[in-house]
Amino acid sequence: MAGLLKTVLIGAFLAFLGERLLHFNYRFSPFREIESIELPNCHLLQGIECGSEDIEILPNGLAFITSGLKYPGLHSFGPDKPGEIFLLDLNQDNPQPSSLRFIGEFDHASFSPHGLSLYTDEMDDAVYLFVVNHPQYKSTVEIFKYEEEENVLVHLKTVKHPSLYNVNDVIAVGPESFYASNDFYFTNHIMRTVELFGGLKWTNVVYYSPSEVREVATGFYFANGLAMSADKRFIYLSAVTGKEITVFEKHENFSLSAIKAVYLETHQDNLFVDPVNGDVWTGGHPNLWKLFNYNAEDPPGSEVVRIQNIHSDDPVVTTVYANNGSVLQGSSCAAVWKNKLLVGTVFHKALYCQLE
Repeated sequence: MAGLLKTVLIGAFLAFLGERLLHFNYRFSPFREIESIELPNCHLLQGIECGSEDIEILPNGLAFITSGLKYPGLHSFGPDKPGEIFLLDLNQDNPQPSSLRFIGEFDHASFSPHGLSLYTDEMDDAVYLFVVNHPQYKSTVEIFKYEEEENVLVHLKTVKHPSLYNVNDVIAVGPESFYASNDFYFTNHIMRTVELFGGLKWTNVVYYSPSEVREVATGFYFANGLAMSADKRFIYLSAVTGKEITVFEKHENFSLSAIKAVYLETHQDNLFVDPVNGDVWTGGHPNLWKLFNYNAEDPPGSEVVRIQNIHSDDPVVTTVYANNGSVLQGSSCAAVWKNKLLVGTVFHKALYCQLE
């Protein structure tokens, strides 16, 4: 009897181990290799050397880029360099990024920018930047106002809240209100590892306003990038280890109702919605294991994916760009304006392409 019990226990353990290995392979794609898909009119942007984690573009062609993320488990090419926000004018024939200056009571030395969202006040056309920040690996959301004449960012407010415990990305929906994704439930590094490798779907989306804070969606593998449709009726969420984009309907009280999910082959990161045609663009990680275990001899690759007709029964998913890391390492976002494409990375460079 004891021998039978031992055999059963060993069999159960081996089955569990096999299931975990399959789970690990799907969530991190450690063995996936990609075929190169190059674009003809691309070059790296000079001056961006420590990442371009998120990119947002105003209708007038001004692009804002977060750079210099320091985050547990991720490589950094500038560990002692404060984070930056770059401005790029896509109206120029050969646009060059410039680092914006900060004004106000803001600790630039500890700035570690992550996700980014733009909000334009319809009353006075003022532009506000909502930026996820990780000072000393903690989480805040910084709100800035962009002063175009002086070309500076005026710091207005730092948002902290227990529900914003490990923020990845934000979508601004008002002068002081936003949706935020928490990419881990645990803030302890050991417990994060247990959560991530154990496949616990505990990450979430939170709605924040000065008068109300509440969870509006939960149950995701590594909740990541957020985006909003041009008509502001829908919210899109990227679950990076789930390889899925969830489409939510946004209600008047800011609650969210999940409508559908679109599954991709890559580990998609931040999301960008083309305001003209509604296409959803994303930068993806073909091999997520390489991103978290950086090796300069075998760097993480990059992919750019476009999802057309995401609300239809048969969305069209196209890989627009793919590179094994020889040019661009660890793509995190892709944003378009007219016939121009920007591809950002978690900690590497930024790619500018003139599309045909």
